Amino acid sequence: MTVPIAIIGAGIAGLSAARALHKAGHTVHLFDKSRGSGGRMSSKRSDAGSLDLGAQYFTARDRRFVDEVQQWQALGWAAEWEPHLYNHKNGQLTPSPDEQTRWVGSPRMSAITRGMLGHFKVEFACRITDLIRGEKHWHLLDADEVSHGPYSHVIVATPAPQATALLACAPKLASTAAGVKMDPTWAVALAFDTPLETKMDGCFVQDSPLDWLARNSSKPGREHKPDTWVLHATSAWSRQNLDLSKEAVIEHLHGAFAELMHFPMPAPIFSLAHRWLYARPSTAHEWGALTDADLGLYACGDWCLSGRVEGAWLSGQEAARRLIEHLE
Repeated sequence: MTVPIAIIGAGIAGLSAARALHKAGHTVHLFDKSRGSGGRMSSKRSDAGSLDLGAQYFTARDRRFVDEVQQWQALGWAAEWEPHLYNHKNGQLTPSPDEQTRWVGSPRMSAITRGMLGHFKVEFACRITDLIRGEKHWHLLDADEVSHGPYSHVIVATPAPQATALLACAPKLASTAAGVKMDPTWAVALAFDTPLETKMDGCFVQDSPLDWLARNSSKPGREHKPDTWVLHATSAWSRQNLDLSKEAVIEHLHGAFAELMHFPMPAPIFSLAHRWLYARPSTAHEWGALTDADLGLYACGDWCLSGRVEGAWLSGQEAARRLIEHLE
């Protein structure tokens, strides 16, 4: 019997590695502490419809990723988003058109990772806390002290601070992951009964607690009623207000949004806040993936490369490539 490969984290990096390994004929088992796949590319179902609280869109530059995204589009998992973009600086709102192609999951951001997940064996709501290396194989211990295994190799595909603890048996890898600083982001969603009177679908914000805002309902496949908006705070504001109550965060960011729009804003009929503790790495790296081939332990994620969706996908591919190469 073939011993499967364990992948911890069912976000874009973990699923990218899983699909590459599956294509090469390997069996994979995925674990994720959340109730569903996607990580920061997940969507939140709410009374106001489905909301993209994490990744707002993504771009494709590397030829391999361009090809992959085109496949997602052909499968109906992704669509091009062509927003009316604005810039806000020094109190001024100005149109900010560009030639950049922006992609989103359709009909919600999580459609991509749901599609990638396919029929893989996956344990959701399962937080792996420890990796135990035996003579030949790995076993994983979860937060309820249940053991999973055996596995021939392990790929850790979580944000760097969570990966650090899991990589403890490979001190060099753990030390590299521990050196990665990741920035937090507070996200707020607001819904309005009557659409806000603006052409704006997205805005890059400066000189404000806000960093970005988007009309969620302008994305392809989304519900148009109510009029939903997603606001992202800056990393600096989020870090300073990390432990603020969700109610206070909504109040602050709704206020910053109203100030920026220069017109009386109606009261929202729905609001929610979500804190991304590890939204993105502070700086880009060029590791591709981290490897201890002798132990059979690998790590991947956006933090190994650019901090973008593309970086996460490429990092998963690289972890899988190195693992396969070591087996040959």
